[in-house]
Amino acid sequence: MKFLDLCKVYIRSGGGGNGCISFRREKFIEYGGPDGGDGGDGGSVWAEAVDGLNTLIDFRYQQHWFAQNGQGGMGSNRTGRDGEEITLRVPVGTEILDEDGETVVADLTELGQRVQLARGGNGGWGNLRFKTSTNQAPRRANPGQPGVERTLWLRLKLIADVGLVGLPNAGKSTFLAATSNARPKIADYPFTTLHPNLGVVGVDDTEIVVADIPGLIEGAHEGRGLGDIFLGHVERSAVLLHLLDGTSGSLIEDWQTICNELDAYGAGLADKPRVTVLNKIDALDDEERAFLKEELEAAGAEDVRLMSGASGEGVQEVLRALRPHVSEKRAFERGDHLEEEGPWEP
Repeated sequence: MKFLDLCKVYIRSGGGGNGCISFRREKFIEYGGPDGGDGGDGGSVWAEAVDGLNTLIDFRYQQHWFAQNGQGGMGSNRTGRDGEEITLRVPVGTEILDEDGETVVADLTELGQRVQLARGGNGGWGNLRFKTSTNQAPRRANPGQPGVERTLWLRLKLIADVGLVGLPNAGKSTFLAATSNARPKIADYPFTTLHPNLGVVGVDDTEIVVADIPGLIEGAHEGRGLGDIFLGHVERSAVLLHLLDGTSGSLIEDWQTICNELDAYGAGLADKPRVTVLNKIDALDDEERAFLKEELEAAGAEDVRLMSGASGEGVQEVLRALRPHVSEKRAFERGDHLEEEGPWEP
């Protein structure tokens, strides 16, 4: 299944049915009076976050979503049938944007969350509604209210606790494969990861979700390489895991490149908690490890760890360093940070 995280859809809610102008005409019944029924309501367009989806590929093949119109009213005081509503089933983490691509209409971050995107039009009143003591034979009825037509953008931002960032070939996919059951593509050339991958990692008695995104290069915010379009998938994460290739000859420049790209992207990524990891230490001796770690700390990197995703050395220590940040965010989302209010006092 192809991964797609951004698409445009065209939606339209159903229009309401027209009210009916009718009079009761039966044999031997004089002055039957008005009996026109109301029109039915048009169907609405909804969006719902469902389980089992992790891509928006379905909306590439069906971009137009139209709800059913309401049926018109009929004689004998019969109300028209309501139009059937339509529901866009999207993955959890889908952000719905207006046509300008910036205004957020809804953010579906929880399973089962449901939002109305376009309300169906109301059905018109039949002439029976207008009967009064002074107008006992009204010959007017209301038309149905038209539906709402909108153009929207759907953008998927994966729900993950930890976001992996780094240059291509820094070992992000190797780390994900070593710590979870995910099987991302691993090779010795840049940009082997072309779309985000998710993996569930066990840390002691806690499970955390890790997102691996394609590598960044200098100028990614200007569209170089694969660009920074996949950084949206780590916006919701509690902590960023910044992986660095310990065998690179320009370690500090590599670290600064990613920092600059996160800052240029915005969305608060530069302010997120970050664990910096010197990866591939299996190719370094003890003296080189200590020297490179000191260089990173002197350059301004915080919480520098040493790890080898290939051999497994230091992996558990890195996972345990991530766990407090994840637990803190989950506690905040549960509302544990709110203090219980005491009894009222004058």
